Amino acid sequence: MSSLPAFSAGLPPGDTILLTLRLAGSVPRRAGRELHQQRAAAQAATDTPEAHRRAEKQFFAAFDALLDARTVGPAYLEKEKLAEVVAGELLMLEEQGLRVPGFVLLPNHLHAVLHLPAGSGLSLYKAVELLHQRTATQARRHLRGQLPPEADFWQVGFHELPVQDAAELRRIHSYLAAHPQRLNLPERFHDWPYVYQG
Repeated sequence: MSSLPAFSAGLPPGDTILLTLRLAGSVPRRAGRELHQQRAAAQAATDTPEAHRRAEKQFFAAFDALLDARTVGPAYLEKEKLAEVVAGELLMLEEQGLRVPGFVLLPNHLHAVLHLPAGSGLSLYKAVELLHQRTATQARRHLRGQLPPEADFWQVGFHELPVQDAAELRRIHSYLAAHPQRLNLPERFHDWPYVYQG
């Protein structure tokens, strides 16, 4: 298992990201489109990396607020058995060589910190695709009769926010750990399998 202290002095060589996956249909289409358009417009208006980064962080915050509002879509990750499946599959990424310093599962989405060691030859996209497939297959078994056969479990794609330094990583870990409390979720959402800090 990976651990946060190993990251505390500085980010190890490689890429560290904050990954967000969400259940299919968990954001109103119009609101989601508008946020994507706002991000694209903000990034097109400038060519500095700092401004692009700022636009990306603003998009993340606004999109996360939409997910947290839970105005549409399913809340399958409220089911503890399903949460255990998804949490277990996230940690299985470590067997592929990625590190998973922490994650939080919420009723309709998840956030996970992933570290891809330098020179590992690993592909984030392949790892997330495998995570999508494996968790969706198991979710269908757990949700017999609740998830229509033609319906997707996860929304296609994912959002990634690169982590720039150890200070930002600490802020992200605090954000993830406090997320269930901010949403006034029941006590069980504050511990395993919903929250993990390695």
